[in-house]
Amino acid sequence: MPQPERGALDALITQARRLRGGVDAVRRGTPDEAEDGSPDPRHRWQRALCELAVHQLDDLGGHLDQLRDGLPADPAGRERRSDGTPAAAYGAVPRPSSLVGRVGSADWNLLTDEVSWSDELFRIFGRTKADGPLSLDELPSWVVSEDQAVLASAVTDCLVDGRAIDQEFRVVRPDGSVRSLHMVGEPVLDEDGGTASMWAVLRDVSELRRSERAVSETRDSLQRERHIEQTERRLAVELQEAVLPPWRGSPRFPHGDGQASGALDLAAHYLPSATGALIGGDWYDALELPGGATLLTAGDLTGHGVTATSGMAMLLGAVRGMAVAGIGPGPLMGHLNQLLDSAAQPALGSAVCCRYDPGERTLTWSQAGHPPPLLFREGTGRVLDRPEGVLLGVTSGASYGERTERLEPGDLLVLHTDGLAPRSTQLGGQDEEEPPTGAERLLALAPRFASARTAQECVRAIAEEFGDREREDDACVLIARVTP
Repeated sequence: MPQPERGALDALITQARRLRGGVDAVRRGTPDEAEDGSPDPRHRWQRALCELAVHQLDDLGGHLDQLRDGLPADPAGRERRSDGTPAAAYGAVPRPSSLVGRVGSADWNLLTDEVSWSDELFRIFGRTKADGPLSLDELPSWVVSEDQAVLASAVTDCLVDGRAIDQEFRVVRPDGSVRSLHMVGEPVLDEDGGTASMWAVLRDVSELRRSERAVSETRDSLQRERHIEQTERRLAVELQEAVLPPWRGSPRFPHGDGQASGALDLAAHYLPSATGALIGGDWYDALELPGGATLLTAGDLTGHGVTATSGMAMLLGAVRGMAVAGIGPGPLMGHLNQLLDSAAQPALGSAVCCRYDPGERTLTWSQAGHPPPLLFREGTGRVLDRPEGVLLGVTSGASYGERTERLEPGDLLVLHTDGLAPRSTQLGGQDEEEPPTGAERLLALAPRFASARTAQECVRAIAEEFGDREREDDACVLIARVTP
């Protein structure tokens, strides 16, 4: 069999080594943990894939080295041609490579019962030359019970039917360690066509299989993690949809035919984060109260996922219950603060709560570390002066002030959470030009709000302004328009 062209093999070896170095660099640059220090299944899976690729490239490099340097010497010192009969020359001893110590060869002579093993094969099995090589009858006793049948069948097919062997099995070494071996072999026929001997090359693929198992395990872990995330997100979405008002069109509060001017035309909109993966604790609500007043509220609980949405549902339920019971915005915020402060799972939240009296057209409101409402009148908008109030859950016994604003027919009130606009970033230690805040961009919509005929048209303008922007967090807006 002619030797492959050396120049072509050298080029392949160079490419394999370059590729191996590149994969190794990627492996070193792949972190084990997320930025917050928590275990990251995606990173573990990436590292496991890199480890597997490195082992496979090591094996490829070793194979190419052996192919370039020629066939290894016969285990017994004899040399054979491709048909298995003795020959005068067989090739050079392979140069040291990543495969040295992991690939060995054997020759079992069926006529003389002579067994020849290479030095590497003794090392693979953990035996010394004084122990001697294993015969074909002794070999199965070293194989784990689950693999004995397949190995026996492969050897029988080789000796009886002349079939080549290509089989993997596991052996238990004297030190108790288990190694995975891949055997490739063929029968050597005599002049009459009978099997005279069997030769084989055995490769220790334990590290390769370990890397493959690591890839499989980390992939399964990553899939489980993704399944959990998808399940939690679905639950969070379902809980959010069940709690927030499912408005279609523009409801009016208070209800009733022939309602005098001062009733509220309402619309709201939830804006997901740019990725759509983070479901937070943002809420909005409007509720008709006993006596004809209307509750308007918006808020945001820290965190994401089921924990945040379930906490949001608890807070919103408390807001509704206390508002129906006649508790004003300021005291209501105090009770919410106490509720969060004593919760089993500590959390922080912000909120704004408004009570609108349609008869007097007065808006009494309070806030807890939340963006104040925006009031639009006759084509211009302004931020309402903020009453005293700290974040919910930040301190026990906090007090919350109230402010009162008289509204006019045609006025537009906007409640929103603070995730509308992206946060400012820093480069080179200096702030970039500060992007406009959510409130500033809402105020810039004043001309469009002035020409809108309904609250729903105002929501549509907000969705067009904020819907295609890069938003790190979810947000929501509530529009209340005082009917003429």
